[in-house]
Amino acid sequence: MSFASQQPAHYPLNQPNAHVIRDDAEAIAVAHRVAALLRPGAAERDLQRAVPPEVVDAFSDSGLWGITVPRAYGGAEVSFATLAEVIAIVSAADPSLGQIPQNHYCLLEDVRLQGSEAQKRFFFELVLKGHRFANALSETGGKHVQDLQTRIVREGDGYRIDGRKGYCTGSLYAHWLGVLALDEEGRGQLAFVERGTPGLVVVDDWDSIGQRTTSSGTVLADGLRVPAFNLFPSYRSYESPTLAGPFAQITTAAIDAGIARAALEDTIAFVREQARPWIDSGLDKASEDPLTIVQVGGLDIRLAAAEALLERAGKVLDRAKPAPDEDNVAAASLAVAKAKVLTTEVAIEATNRLFELGGTRSTLKRHNLDRHWRNARVHTLHDPVRWKYHVVGNWLLNGAKPPRHDWS
Repeated sequence: MSFASQQPAHYPLNQPNAHVIRDDAEAIAVAHRVAALLRPGAAERDLQRAVPPEVVDAFSDSGLWGITVPRAYGGAEVSFATLAEVIAIVSAADPSLGQIPQNHYCLLEDVRLQGSEAQKRFFFELVLKGHRFANALSETGGKHVQDLQTRIVREGDGYRIDGRKGYCTGSLYAHWLGVLALDEEGRGQLAFVERGTPGLVVVDDWDSIGQRTTSSGTVLADGLRVPAFNLFPSYRSYESPTLAGPFAQITTAAIDAGIARAALEDTIAFVREQARPWIDSGLDKASEDPLTIVQVGGLDIRLAAAEALLERAGKVLDRAKPAPDEDNVAAASLAVAKAKVLTTEVAIEATNRLFELGGTRSTLKRHNLDRHWRNARVHTLHDPVRWKYHVVGNWLLNGAKPPRHDWS
């Protein structure tokens, strides 16, 4: 196949120089500092659909992209609960940038689960130096999300990959791409490919209404050559019980929690500073309206519940990590499913209520508050939350364990 007509994207990739974070407490402290850096420009970046290289560099050089690297390889190996909190903190400042390392973390989990000793040393060292990984996993065609057309075949002393990938979050900013392809036996193989490798083309064509600066566009593999050392048998992560699925899901839920928190904070600020009271209230300030007070209080309570379930899910994963088996992996998937239901629903509700409580003036373009709703509406579509209800109910009624894949 040939993708010669596709124009490759250009984005400056500077030499990484990352700080190495040493423990969970430092990771959370750094997350707050990064959030303070990202928050002021988030609305403008959304409007322009552009992120300056120095912003992405500051984010990855902070060390947050390396916090899941195992201690045996020089990383902090933070808990799953801490990782979820870090992602939520950053996503409350800018959920697009909060999302770009999400698949980076998932790719590192693939290295941890399926990498050889030499592969772990090599790729974990890159991450601790500040190299950014992005995914080229999903495809936009096919009958369903697991119907992949990209193929990998042995060629000489390495492999060749051909295919078209979509939803490749962070691809524009990445030093390395994780490309998923099916081998001759239909098994998923994950190839780590360095940016600039001949046959690898990143197309910056993401044009969704939300999460505008995630660079979740297209990646093309056209006669892409990959050395055997860069190949990981990712299919093995689902042949036996591992935390790969609930890990992917908890990172996604954390982003939605961050979106909800950002929307609620902006609602409170707008109601206090700019919204007008309704004429029938007889009040001087919108913030004194008892009906508005009830709505804001309810949102905060539901968000607190979502965040509590998110933290609880992280702790369930942490308990399962030392010896994952059928039962504790199922428990992790169920805990994450419950968290994801609430983070999804409160994100959509909070971003909707912002306009209801802020009034017509809150919809003015200069505020760009609609970015919260757009971000929530797009990001919560990653997998249908109605199936999370099904997973939980099927377990309770029929003792059916959740399926093992990236969405469970």
